[in-house]
Amino acid sequence: MSERAGGVDLSSSSNALLGIALKVGATFAFTLMAAIARHLGDTIPVGQMVFFRSAFAFVPIGVFMLFAGAGVRMLVTRNPLMHARRAFTGVFAMFTYFGALTYLPLADVTAISFASPLIVVALAAVLLGEAVRLYRWSAVVVGFIGVLIMVSPHLGEGFDQGTAGIGIGLAVANAVLVAFTMIFIRMMSGIEPALTITFYFQLTCTLVSALTLPFAWASPTVEQFLLLVLLGILGGIGQLLMTNGYRFAQASTLANFDYAAMIWALLFGWLFFAELPVAAVYAGAVIVIGSGLFIAWRERELGLKRSVESAVKPV
Repeated sequence: MSERAGGVDLSSSSNALLGIALKVGATFAFTLMAAIARHLGDTIPVGQMVFFRSAFAFVPIGVFMLFAGAGVRMLVTRNPLMHARRAFTGVFAMFTYFGALTYLPLADVTAISFASPLIVVALAAVLLGEAVRLYRWSAVVVGFIGVLIMVSPHLGEGFDQGTAGIGIGLAVANAVLVAFTMIFIRMMSGIEPALTITFYFQLTCTLVSALTLPFAWASPTVEQFLLLVLLGILGGIGQLLMTNGYRFAQASTLANFDYAAMIWALLFGWLFFAELPVAAVYAGAVIVIGSGLFIAWRERELGLKRSVESAVKPV
């Protein structure tokens, strides 16, 4: 029996390839956005970057809504508190992410962000009551060891430990907040359209970040203004690519391609900032990525097992 999502047959290999292409495209857009934030971080306040990221994300999202025929009915929701909870963690995740990029290399922040799927496993057990057994708990523990390996060089000699400590704290906080956001989106996905969730998240980010502008504003040059606008447009495009990717391929399949972000981060870090991680970051990233891939494989196997059991269950 083929699986379907939004009327799309997920068993089709061509559909799966399209979903994978959209997911890889999303990682490219988000990482290029991060590279711009890394470039602007020395001169543009974080709140100002979040504001442009959120406000100009409405440009591609609005165009998509127009062509998709989504009207104001999309804005109707019976779950405002769920949107508020998802937006709250999402806003602070964005602030901590851009903040971390002002202190740490792009590839390092990207690698630490891969801890989010590991944290999701623990949160799913606590908040959703999901059964998490020894295999996945072991992968989580190994993954966190990888995170410790990645951050250890920044706490040693050769680094400004005060600056690096702030960057690590922000990057780890971002990973935790993203994990909470993933859990909240999972809770909402069955009752709220993806575009509705995205719209209210962007709106909340825009309003909250706008409150910081009177206290921290740097008048941008023409080049900086264009980069800030591009920051938002890339964020909106990445959001749309990621959301639509899940229409064509299973989440467990697409999870394996989150790690394409590391390739883009290494490439952009080298091209734009002459940054390359130290050996410990590579080693830790391999461990974290391996743990994440194992968890994705394990969840896929368990999902297939549940599908078989439900198919043979007598009615």
